[in-house]
Amino acid sequence: METNSILETIQMVSEEKLDIRTITMGISLFDCIDSDGKKARQKIYNKLTTKAKDLVKVANQIQAEYGIPIVNKRISVTPISLIAAASDDKDYVEFAKTMDQAATDLGVDLIGGFSALVQKGYQSGDIKLINSLPQALTETSRVCGSVNVGSTRSGINLDAVQKMGTVIKDLAKVDPVNCMSLVVFANAVEDNPFMAGAFHGVGEADCVINVGISGPGVVKNALEKVKGQPIDVVSETIKKTTFKVTRMGQFVGNVASKSLGVPFGIVDLSLAPTPNEGDSVAEILEEIGLESVGAPGTTAALALLNDAVKKGGVMACEHVGGLSGAFIPVSEDAEMIRAVTGGHLNIEKLEAMTAVCSVGLDMIAIPGDTTAETISGMIADEAAIGVINNKTTAVRIIPATGKKVGDEVEFGGLFGKAPVMAVNTNSPADFIHRGGRIPAPIHSFKN
Repeated sequence: METNSILETIQMVSEEKLDIRTITMGISLFDCIDSDGKKARQKIYNKLTTKAKDLVKVANQIQAEYGIPIVNKRISVTPISLIAAASDDKDYVEFAKTMDQAATDLGVDLIGGFSALVQKGYQSGDIKLINSLPQALTETSRVCGSVNVGSTRSGINLDAVQKMGTVIKDLAKVDPVNCMSLVVFANAVEDNPFMAGAFHGVGEADCVINVGISGPGVVKNALEKVKGQPIDVVSETIKKTTFKVTRMGQFVGNVASKSLGVPFGIVDLSLAPTPNEGDSVAEILEEIGLESVGAPGTTAALALLNDAVKKGGVMACEHVGGLSGAFIPVSEDAEMIRAVTGGHLNIEKLEAMTAVCSVGLDMIAIPGDTTAETISGMIADEAAIGVINNKTTAVRIIPATGKKVGDEVEFGGLFGKAPVMAVNTNSPADFIHRGGRIPAPIHSFKN
């Protein structure tokens, strides 16, 4: 590397909060399938603790040697609904506990893949897993779950949408904080390293290393140098900046891959904020020229940001994947929180923004008395945006039991805190209870 590039990277890390947000090892569990649930779980534990035994050690070595912060070490596995379906277990809580024990023993932060893919209907293991979600996520500390309820190719499974509204309410009754471990997707991707939605897809290799890199502060600092210049200069600046950031992610991924003897999968360049000042996606949008995120023009500015991030990433690395773009979680972004509490940003505007960003309604607290049908309606709306626009969308909603609009929910650490946001109280119950499947859009037929 040239001296200037080295110095620039050091500045990005030390002053602009650039980090590797996660190194995630994806592990296939298909060879752990057994008709005896107990034997299957033992196989799962053995494989996880064998394949990932050096993951934390290698990540720490890379951090120490190169001075690049690696915030989280994570594992994703094949959706458990597919693995556990061969067993005669009546629920899959014990499978979640096995995942949790393996993650704890390995010292990884989170493990994802307590998941089901039901965009077109249920197989025998799917409904068991979905019914197990409230207890499984309550009784574990590192397990994350996800359910894919729609895809552009298949349409939207409205029965699953209805069910997930109830599951989220049931999970919140025990502790609303547990809801941050559950995501409902449309068009879920198989190589996403970010939680809570990570799972190891059926088309993936037996074991891979995926890297998620994040640096909102780096992008904001770059934009400060082009104040007042035309918007195409803004786009080019973002693109060049994310090119450099992605290069660093590819470097770390290749080093980890070689050290662990595991193939390198993808770099996910997602501008994922934290509650720390200066590490905010909302601040990037305001640097582009908005008085506050939520102002007219917010969706356009976010579309520009998301597109430029993807272009920079694709230029820098042959294997860009995951979700790659800009995340807009409320609780994890200090400036988003200020915009909500200041009355500048509401759920309806956030929903509009999800049409052009990388995910969806993410880490949003809503009043505890919000009905299951209303939550299902929010899921249906996000799924529709994803299905029609052929993109990934997701819902990670937290019904704040016992709290009302204006109160706060504390999550701690990277997850921050969320102000409880107002929700439209007109009921979608009759629509949700129709059930069935919303057909795939006409443009889904590509053959």
